Amino acid sequence: MNSRIKTFDKNGDSFWKSLILPVLIFLCLLLFLYAGIGNASAASDEESRLILQNAVLRATVQCYAIEGMYPPNINYLEDNYGVIYDHERFIVHYEVFAGNILPDITVIDSSM
Repeated sequence: MNSRIKTFDKNGDSFWKSLILPVLIFLCLLLFLYAGIGNASAASDEESRLILQNAVLRATVQCYAIEGMYPPNINYLEDNYGVIYDHERFIVHYEVFAGNILPDITVIDSSM
């Protein structure tokens, strides 16, 4: 008989013992994959928030360059400068102190 052929006893103990290591490795790989996808998703959400904040800031500065004053509110930027964002996902805090001082712009991702 060939010595490389594994023989299993009648209750299959040797078969199950040989499966433990591959199954554990597979589960570890699944765990790392799940963690990696979660990290990528969080990084993507943060990048989306930063892109929106920079877009609002650029539109605000563009308005000041064209009109000589900063926009009074975020709705003005949406109506006149093409700022579009998901109102259900992001909260844009736009606080104006004076027409000639850069407003305080904060973007919060409300889905987190």
